[in-house]
Amino acid sequence: MKATKNEEAAMWECYRRLYKASEPSANFDQLLKDAPTNEQGQKVIDFMAYEIDECDYIEIVNDIIKEFKIKPDYRANLFKRAMLLGASPKFKKPSE
Repeated sequence: MKATKNEEAAMWECYRRLYKASEPSANFDQLLKDAPTNEQGQKVIDFMAYEIDECDYIEIVNDIIKEFKIKPDYRANLFKRAMLLGASPKFKKPSE
C-alpha cells in the first residue's frame, strides 16, 4: 500500500523528532544530506549509532499520528510499522 503525501510528510517529521530526541541528538535533515549512498543510489544512515527510549519513541510516533490526522486505524498501524521497520534510532537497553 502506497503512502499518501500527508503520510510521507508525517514520516519525515517523525524522523526529525526521533533523531532530535535520540542520544546522541542529531539533525535528521543534516544526517540525510551527509549520508553516503549505496550501490542502488539509496542514502545510508547509521541508525544503529543512535538510541532512543522506547516510551519517548512511542509518544513521538503517536503525537505525529494525531498531528497529521492519520486515519483510519489501519493506516495509523501501517504508519507505526513503517516507522519501526525504517531508519528509526534503536531502542535503549532497559537499565537493570
